[in-house]
Amino acid sequence: MTGGAAGGREQADGSTGANGRNVDPLGQIRPKGVVPTGRWTGMAALALVPVGLGVLLRHPPLVLVGALGVAFAAYARGDAAPDLDVTIERELSDPTPDPGDEVTVTLRIRNEGDGVLPDLRAVDGVPAALATDDPARLGTALRPGRTATFSYRVTAIRGAHEWDPVHVLARNPSGSRERDARIDAEGATTLRCAPELEATASLPLRGLTTVYSGRVPTDVGGAGIEFHSTREYRHGDPAKRVNWARYARTGELSTLEFREERAATVVVCIDAREEAYLAPNPESPNAVERSVEAAAQAVPALLDSGDRVGVAAFAPGDCRLDPGVGDDHAARARELLATHPSLAPTPSDERFLPTTWVRRFRRWLPADAQVLFCTPLPDDYAATVARRLDAYGHAVTVISPDPTTDDTPGHRLAGVERANRVSRLRSAGIRVLDWGEASLATELERVGARWSR
Repeated sequence: MTGGAAGGREQADGSTGANGRNVDPLGQIRPKGVVPTGRWTGMAALALVPVGLGVLLRHPPLVLVGALGVAFAAYARGDAAPDLDVTIERELSDPTPDPGDEVTVTLRIRNEGDGVLPDLRAVDGVPAALATDDPARLGTALRPGRTATFSYRVTAIRGAHEWDPVHVLARNPSGSRERDARIDAEGATTLRCAPELEATASLPLRGLTTVYSGRVPTDVGGAGIEFHSTREYRHGDPAKRVNWARYARTGELSTLEFREERAATVVVCIDAREEAYLAPNPESPNAVERSVEAAAQAVPALLDSGDRVGVAAFAPGDCRLDPGVGDDHAARARELLATHPSLAPTPSDERFLPTTWVRRFRRWLPADAQVLFCTPLPDDYAATVARRLDAYGHAVTVISPDPTTDDTPGHRLAGVERANRVSRLRSAGIRVLDWGEASLATELERVGARWSR
């Protein structure tokens, strides 16, 4: 089981940062502004050695070599850092790709100054969540008025990804000093990747409903499909609901009652705390990504069946969409799932107080709302939230993507602890879909018959 958003994605310069974040190596090792590189530190003292030996031994070539060393050390000491007057333009081949598409990023750096840049290095500020196959950096010399171009590709992933400024470093010819700067690029700086909302198999809901007609069977007799009971005939009852078989046998009129089917209000809540960013291996999507995938399938399925649907994130930030219906509401849900910072592909650095979140979430939650809680159950608190919401009368269904593996004793222990949480929730009467490697539609079809009993 691997923590971190991107599960160890390769970063822009070819190495891997913590939590899969792209890390600028220049930024880690160099301060900003004009700084000495230290490359020639001690050169003057070292050059004096052959001078001294040449004098003692009366050997002119040694004196000459030492003198050259001293002269070069003096030159390096007096060599100033170059002026960094460059403009940078960034271009994306597709600023709004679909998930999984490859996007080519092209960077053009133009030397607007009057002097040559003998050693120019640039590292693009690739967003943390984007995986790159090519190094996003350049090292070159650049004459005045000339432009250097380099490209690299990124694989699109759900979200709004904004590039950081380009980290540029220019050294003088001797390499003794360098000028360090972050420069904003002109042109495209944001890549927006929104997943399509695709309805999956019908999502079994629990019995908490609204007063409006829908598809959820209730224990209330009336119009519907499934037989519920019979009652005494009342004037005005439709003829098609009269129990004509009983009338033929006894001569008494009675009316058939069916289970009324009503709409539900469902809030899809996604566990996007830092603890939920777990994946079985670095190449697999983490549990938050799978939870968002589940929400992207559940929301349109529920809207298509006439239910009112809201979206929330159990995470830092205020990520909530009030329950609603209609195409406009579906578009708002799609935008929220794709771009809200609380559901970003990488964990948020904001402070999160889960107890406060639960209190505010309860105040916001409609009284007749069910909760579809998407969480990998990474800790006991996630299970506690599910039980608490269910106890307050909000019928809870848990969809739990499984991020565990059994390759190490520690991972096996984490898997056992998660299985115990699943078992305890089921014992408390809460539906739990333990989502393995199969598709969500397959898993829902498998548990649908059991849940409908």
